[in-house]
Amino acid sequence: MRVFIPIILLVLVLTSCEVKTTPISYGKDGCAYCGMTIVDKQHASQMVTTKGKNYNFDSIECLVSYQRGNTDKEPGLLLVADYDNPGQLIDAKNAVYLKSPNITSPMAANLSAFKDRGVAEKMKEQSEGQLYPWEELSGLIQK
Repeated sequence: MRVFIPIILLVLVLTSCEVKTTPISYGKDGCAYCGMTIVDKQHASQMVTTKGKNYNFDSIECLVSYQRGNTDKEPGLLLVADYDNPGQLIDAKNAVYLKSPNITSPMAANLSAFKDRGVAEKMKEQSEGQLYPWEELSGLIQK
């Protein structure tokens, strides 16, 4: 029995730090940055740290602001909702972002993420605005 205790402890340690997403409970979970209840499936986002801790956000701008102010929390995964597929989280760094005054987001930065660049460009034509990559979002969000 004593031989199994270290093995069990090792398994617990290794699985407790697993970097994986967990579903957002819309209408129940609160935003880790602003505290608002997360209800918008087209603008929600999530960060999973390298230690496996999940943080949910009601908007892309809250994720960006939280990350800016919490540099000690190293992201293992950054996920954003695909505007075209509400509730589906996609890799934030590979998404294309549309900032449009005609598509409002929960915190009014008017940022929406798209998995498919062609869909983002079509939406840009319909709703005006500008497309951005992940790397430029921090400059769009007020501090």
